[in-house]
Amino acid sequence: MLRQAIDSYLATHNYNRIDLKAVLFDMDGVLFDSMKNHATAWHEAMKRYDMHLSREEAYMHEGRTGASTINIVSIRQRQREATEEEIKEIYQTKSEIFNSLPKAERMPGAYELLKQVKACGLIPMVVTGSGQKTLLERLNRNFPDIFKAELMVTAFDVKYGKPNPEPYLMALQKGGIKANEAIVVENAPLGVRAGVAAGIFTVAVNTGPLPDHVLLDEGANYLFHSMTEFSEKWNSFYQEYK
Repeated sequence: MLRQAIDSYLATHNYNRIDLKAVLFDMDGVLFDSMKNHATAWHEAMKRYDMHLSREEAYMHEGRTGASTINIVSIRQRQREATEEEIKEIYQTKSEIFNSLPKAERMPGAYELLKQVKACGLIPMVVTGSGQKTLLERLNRNFPDIFKAELMVTAFDVKYGKPNPEPYLMALQKGGIKANEAIVVENAPLGVRAGVAAGIFTVAVNTGPLPDHVLLDEGANYLFHSMTEFSEKWNSFYQEYK
């Protein structure tokens, strides 16, 4: 299955091989079991401004910038884009609700996978739509000696968020690598779309409530059902690239 997926990717992009040098990780729903909190925070914040965004729909928007998510809902329910002031206020409310919820734990299997990636001499990078000021500190606390500030892409680095490929193209640029020298690890449909659009082999890890086909329909090259499964199968997975 994996060999077929790799061969299909190579044929599509006219590459001879994937010369793996880096693994580009999304954060929420991949490294942290945080999407439940984000979904609740979006749902509750929108309700306070007389708009509706279900928890299930929040998973479909995962990876977008906050402004983009707010505008999609505003256009749908108010027939207009939100003003800059409204976006700032709604996103602030969403952030306050999110921060009031119990802190999300590390995603089971994530640290084990990261340590294996690092042990193979590969560069682990974070590519997230998050703009949290304490991002690096939080990553270092939960995943010591894994990530470097200069090898992260956050909301502050890009003009366009996922599903635009810009965040992953920016990661390639920061890492000094080509599309066939990395893989993307994503849990969200829009993140998968972004990775695929950037021309990178994209692994979906379905850690949320969406059916597998939603991620595969966005073009995911391969799928695991948890980070634990990915971690347990890492050695055989990595051998296919050597």
